Amino acid sequence: MANETILVVDDEVNTRMGLKTALEEEGYNVLVAATGLQAQQILNEQKINLLITDLKMPGIDGLELLKSTRVLSPETAIILMTGYGSIETAVKAMKDGAYDFITKPIDLDKLSAIVEKSLMSQRLLLENIYLKEKLRNRYQFEQIIGKSRKLRDLFEVVEQVAPTKSTVLLTGESGTGKELFANAVYKLSNRANKPFVKLSCAALSEGVLESEIFGHEKGAFTGAWESKKGRFELANNGTLFLDEIGEISLRTQTKLLRVLQEREFERVGGQKTLKVDVRLIVATNQDLAVSVQEGRFREDLYYRLNVVTIHLPPLRERLEDIPLLIEYFVEAICTENDREVLHVAPEVVDLLSAYAWPGNIRELHNCIESSVVKTRGKTITLTALPSHIQRSTLLMNNKITFSVGASMDEIEREAIIKTLQAVQGNKTMAARILRIGTKTIYRKIAEYDIKDW
Repeated sequence: MANETILVVDDEVNTRMGLKTALEEEGYNVLVAATGLQAQQILNEQKINLLITDLKMPGIDGLELLKSTRVLSPETAIILMTGYGSIETAVKAMKDGAYDFITKPIDLDKLSAIVEKSLMSQRLLLENIYLKEKLRNRYQFEQIIGKSRKLRDLFEVVEQVAPTKSTVLLTGESGTGKELFANAVYKLSNRANKPFVKLSCAALSEGVLESEIFGHEKGAFTGAWESKKGRFELANNGTLFLDEIGEISLRTQTKLLRVLQEREFERVGGQKTLKVDVRLIVATNQDLAVSVQEGRFREDLYYRLNVVTIHLPPLRERLEDIPLLIEYFVEAICTENDREVLHVAPEVVDLLSAYAWPGNIRELHNCIESSVVKTRGKTITLTALPSHIQRSTLLMNNKITFSVGASMDEIEREAIIKTLQAVQGNKTMAARILRIGTKTIYRKIAEYDIKDW
């Protein structure tokens, strides 16, 4: 109680000073303000646990002060003082965030009880926020959310590798969070106060990509009106993250290999050799070893990049992280859109935890964003989910019954058919659910003469 501060706001000096004396006798630290403007200044400068304000005041009245307090100090509890003629307004104010109201003339015993209850409510609220934050910090690593064993093992690898100069290769399906892990390696490295430069190599032509990576000189090609530094120059003494490294051409691979070996290069159209000191992090959703076998990726570059490999598991292999991710995304998206944080129905969590997530964390984020936008009430229900995810309830309820003596081919054929039906013919998703390769499911469909898919 000694650490809790109450602000009393009333334009009547006898009322505010009388309340100050009464509340101080109960052990509270009490501040007073004669106007709403003075109250706003105090709220902006220090922590106030409870605001007791008159409803009718000249200038900024109690309702305006209520609204501004919700912005300036959202954790502050609010009690309104009003005359009998304004009770309806006070009740409406409670819907806008006031804890309670009391009518004038003030009954000090009644006020004391309301004050005690409001501060108790505030303590519980702050404690809940603290515990949620503590829990989140326990399961959050450099903005990466999760508690699964696989993820915690990766956190340990990142902490071990980050302080070194070693090149890091991040692998995994699209949407698994490779850029987040690249950020984590950078932030925990000895170069965290130096440049961190990023470039996605996907969908860039060979010429454009070389210019982006190595820079170019004026007149090097049509449209090169002036010299331009490349990403290696911009990242000098820092870290360069190249995403989708498996997409670069063999010619660009050769130039990249030279930078890694010699730490030098020339800009496109240039003759001057530039020296750089760059820590490289690369990422890909391809199997570079297969790309090497198929002649699409240089073997010597692959071994240069494959110094430390961190493979990120797909979301379907870390299902215990999904409830945490749901809570994190819901709160973040609601806050971003100035909405009250929504509750998520238990059956929604169950369904999302059972879904295969072919698009991984990116797909989950988009699903939650869509659900938040479509929810009008305070709870996200199944009807707010994207239709293809709603249909996946079939996977949770479907069972396949076989007669004794059924052959393995019959069992496999029926399992493939039922899974395809449940995912509306999405062969990639079906293959992941069945834990077989995409090529395999196409071969099985042809082999078992499965129609309509």
